[in-house]
This record gives sequence, structure tokens and C-alpha cells, in this order.
Amino acid sequence: MNIPFLGGRRKKRGAALLTAGGDAPDPEGIAGLLSECELLRSQASRAGVLLDDSVASLEALDQLLPRWRDDEETLPWLGNDAGLYLGTVIVRTVPGAAWDIWSTGEPVVRLASGREFDVVTVGQEWAAHGVPELSQLYAEIAEA
Repeated sequence: MNIPFLGGRRKKRGAALLTAGGDAPDPEGIAGLLSECELLRSQASRAGVLLDDSVASLEALDQLLPRWRDDEETLPWLGNDAGLYLGTVIVRTVPGAAWDIWSTGEPVVRLASGREFDVVTVGQEWAAHGVPELSQLYAEIAEA
């Protein structure tokens, strides 16, 4: 997922969304933008699942019937949203985790240890195949 408007100014390791003053990264702005996940939230809501940015909501997503797999147009968008939602839960619940943007425009989650996770690719794999389970990956990341 390339988010070109996030890449206006580059740092050595990636792009940073800047504040209105243009002098400091705005992690809350990045987190807010990436947490929207409208398509996933809509699909989950129709299935009776509330996405409240909790680990339990990841478990509930893993239990949904994957009706979106029949729609080739919806599948990649839903996968993007699933990855961004996984990243949102990680950033909000794992101490030291934060969003980062690679120089390619891809959003990733960086842990305090420096490890990075391409959550969008994981979300696309989950949407297309059901694996890895979002809750299982979260558990592995939270342990790290």
C-alpha cells in the first residue's frame, strides 16, 4: 500500500508525516490516518463484530466467514485494511510500538527493539488465505 501524500519529506530511514509547522513528525496523525480501515470496519460491523482496537477484536476477525474472497475488487482493499487494523492494535497495545513509513510509502510497525513488521502484506495474506491469523501474529509480536 503506497500512501504518496505521506512521502513529501524524507528522513534517512523513511518518510515522516509532519505537523502543520513542518518541523516534527506527527505520530498521532499517522496513527489516526492509518486506523480508519473503513471497509474492514464496515464488513465487521455487518457481521456483528465491533472493532475496538483490542486483541479480542483480532480474535473475532479471525472467526469471520471470509465472504470477501469471492469479490476480486474488495479482496485487496480489505487486506490492506486488515493489515492496517492489525498495526493499529499493535501500536495501541504494545509498549514502544509505532508506525513508520518506508521510503517506498509502505506503512510498517516498528517495535521498541527496532524490528519492523510489514502488516499490510500480512493483512493481504490473511484476507486471501486466512493465514497467518491476525490474533496469532499479534501474540508473536507482543512477545517479542
